[in-house]
Amino acid sequence: MKIDELDKRILKHLQQDSKKTNKEISNDLGLSVTAVYERIRKLEREGIISKYVALVEPQKVEKCFMVLCQIKLVQHKKDFLSRFEKEINNLPEVIECLHVSGDFDYMLKVLVKDMNAYREFLVTKLTTLDHIASTKSIFTINKVKQSTFISL
Repeated sequence: MKIDELDKRILKHLQQDSKKTNKEISNDLGLSVTAVYERIRKLEREGIISKYVALVEPQKVEKCFMVLCQIKLVQHKKDFLSRFEKEINNLPEVIECLHVSGDFDYMLKVLVKDMNAYREFLVTKLTTLDHIASTKSIFTINKVKQSTFISL
C-alpha cells in the first residue's frame, strides 16, 4: 500500500499521541471524522499501524538500569539461531533483541532494577541458554535520545 501525504499526517499525529481522537485529527487536517476514521482503519488493516501501546517510564517502575549485551553464538546454524531467538523472546528483561553483523551475533537491550538484578539475570537466565559462546555487557550511563517516532 502506498501512503499519501494525508496518511503521513495522520500517522504523525498518532505517533505523537495515539490517544488523539479522530475529531482532533480531522480538525487539524480539514477532513471529516469519517474520512480520518476510514484512513486509520485502512492503515491498521494494511499493517502500517501494528499496535497502540502505553510508554512506561522505567524510573517510575524501578527498571532504570539499561544494559546493552552482545551475544556470540557457538555456531551460525539455522537451528541454533532459531532456538536462541525463541528462548530470548521468553526473557522479559530483554526489551529488544537485534540480529547484527560484526564480531557478535546479537545485541540485546536489557532493562532491570540495578547491577545486582542484572547479575542475577545473566547468571540464572541468559548464560543458561544453549549455544551461547560469549557475552559482552555494556552499561549505559545516560539516555541521550530515545524515540518511537518514525520520520515519514
